[in-house]
Amino acid sequence: MQFGSLKLHGNILLAPMADVTNLPFRLLCKKYGAALVYTEMVDADGLIYHSRKTISRIVSCQEERPLGIQLSGSSAEGLNLAARLVEEQHNPDLIDINFGCPARHIVKKGCGAAMMNNPQLMADIVGQVSDAVSVPVTAKLRVYDNVDRTLKVVRMLEDAGASAITVHARTQHQNYAHKADWDVIGAVREELSIPVIANGDIVDEVTAQTVFEQTHCDGIMIGRAAIGNPYIFRRIGHYLETGEFLRPQDVNEQLDDFFEYMELAGKYDMLDYAGVKLNAKWFTRGLEGGRLLRTKINAARDIDEVIGIMGGLIS
Repeated sequence: MQFGSLKLHGNILLAPMADVTNLPFRLLCKKYGAALVYTEMVDADGLIYHSRKTISRIVSCQEERPLGIQLSGSSAEGLNLAARLVEEQHNPDLIDINFGCPARHIVKKGCGAAMMNNPQLMADIVGQVSDAVSVPVTAKLRVYDNVDRTLKVVRMLEDAGASAITVHARTQHQNYAHKADWDVIGAVREELSIPVIANGDIVDEVTAQTVFEQTHCDGIMIGRAAIGNPYIFRRIGHYLETGEFLRPQDVNEQLDDFFEYMELAGKYDMLDYAGVKLNAKWFTRGLEGGRLLRTKINAARDIDEVIGIMGGLIS
């Protein structure tokens, strides 16, 4: 699969997710076969005004490349400037524009899915950012209630210079509560000549295979199903290639991933109490007695106590 000048060795991508897709987690997903990883969504104004928190979200390393940096903003001018700063200072392999985040605090600022109320502005942003940087520019959006409107807008984005489109197959108001409508992704695939990436309700090997067959998309993007479960990339990739299921990870293998996450977080100075607790809870999903474990993790007073709880699970 190719986005403009960027050729990917694979077509299973890690979705950008707030408070999830930091550098340690991206490296784990890359290890298990993600063809492309994205930073957390980065606020354009935060970059322009040198917010330390914003800049921390785009710490990177060579081992995780190719890397996509996803930007969010409410104006073409702001996103244009932020994209130029990102390219100059962080050298991403592509820049993605977020037109799909439904979070209330993002929409309230006129960013994310709020942009879908102004398709011409979306096209202007893609056009200006594409002209401003040398790397491919892609866009991620949600669908509209009306399929024809969805098709009209994605055509506008392609004409403006987008190198690929990721379609999350729910509307803004559906948030994550309704079943993703993959048929709309299929209609977008038929409409465009650039790659189309399917997103929404892809949670395992079978759903991955089904969405490829149903939509004829060029690639898939895994989001919430990867949280605490970077191994999902290996499972899906193996199944798509061979038609065979890999056995699930056992407890010790899941814990190995958690402690590798901890090691990487320490290496890149990202070891903080809140993040460790969150990841400990995520990496215990699916384990026997997981609910009780997460209660204990919630009550832990410091990082050492969390590590002790997780270490006690090793057999």
